[in-house]
Amino acid sequence: MTPVDAGTLSCHAGFGLTSAMEIGVYSFVETRIDPATGGQSGGRDRIARVLEEIELADRVGLDVFGIGEHHRPDYASSAPAPILAAAASLTKRIRLTSAVTVLSSDDPVRVFQDFATIDLVSGGRAEIMVGRGSFTESFPLFGQDLSDYDELFAEKLDLLLRVRESERVTWSGRHRPPIDGRLVLPRPVQNPLPVWIAVGGTPPSVVRAASLGLPMALAIIGGAPERFAPRFHLYRDVAARAGHDASTLPTSINAHGFIADDADEAAEVSFPPFAETMGRIGRERGWPPPTRAQFEAERRLEGAHFTGSPDQIVEKVLYQHELFGHDRFLIQLTVGPMPHEKVLRAIELLGTDVAPRVRTELASRSALR
Repeated sequence: MTPVDAGTLSCHAGFGLTSAMEIGVYSFVETRIDPATGGQSGGRDRIARVLEEIELADRVGLDVFGIGEHHRPDYASSAPAPILAAAASLTKRIRLTSAVTVLSSDDPVRVFQDFATIDLVSGGRAEIMVGRGSFTESFPLFGQDLSDYDELFAEKLDLLLRVRESERVTWSGRHRPPIDGRLVLPRPVQNPLPVWIAVGGTPPSVVRAASLGLPMALAIIGGAPERFAPRFHLYRDVAARAGHDASTLPTSINAHGFIADDADEAAEVSFPPFAETMGRIGRERGWPPPTRAQFEAERRLEGAHFTGSPDQIVEKVLYQHELFGHDRFLIQLTVGPMPHEKVLRAIELLGTDVAPRVRTELASRSALR
């Protein structure tokens, strides 16, 4: 198979082409917690279900499916790569990405090899979305010191990009043994293999992505999304000053939500698991428990959650596109354990109703400019 050059990749992935927004789903492969032991319950079945979700997303025309990395009993996705490799053999066109790979506590060489292999299996559909992680369990698990949190990410991102650039690598750093002219194989179909940086909205993270000329995925899971608009301006300004063509650098919004045929159904199905999951995480971090009133406020057009009917989701995606001009939208449909048949229906609605209408409207707006 012939490698894909960077220009072809940019067109394929919709980089900077806001009339061709990519729409997809991401999941942490959430599981129930055994109340008696506090351990994970049903991991095998949940992985089987998420593969069914990915296969359906591919069939209904969605563009991207992401799998996150968490090392906790409430998630079955401590290793996204094997799940994505299994999905690659079940799908035909959907792009498969981590969401995210906690690069700070991983080995960048192995990360590249894993995703290069997924790229070969899928025929050129793999991506890596790297981040520092919203949880910290992986750091002691893999022998990393949390006091090196920022330096670990910067150093390991440098190595990942070096490995992506050349199959023979010479590199040295403080947190990993040096590499002296070693081959890193296999090489992916795509050249280069796409690497995104996931950020939570802090300016230094935005500046890092922009300075390196890497795509940026920004998570908005609460509050008023409009407050993040300056981050997109910052990203494009810094990228341009660093010598990158900002118009070709894609950006993504990653958000929580749920879709049903009826708006009330979407809320009634999704709020209980959302409240249980976010309440449990909040207790660990000293946050107040989520309330139904807050949830309803976030469902408004100006709020962060994409929970409602297809009409409401279309309106909200377009509203945020006016704010950010982003190229990709990913929704986490399963913030907590959800009825599988409801999740499948949500994916179907996203792919067959929401996505076509968003693309058509954006194409129409682009033609009028």
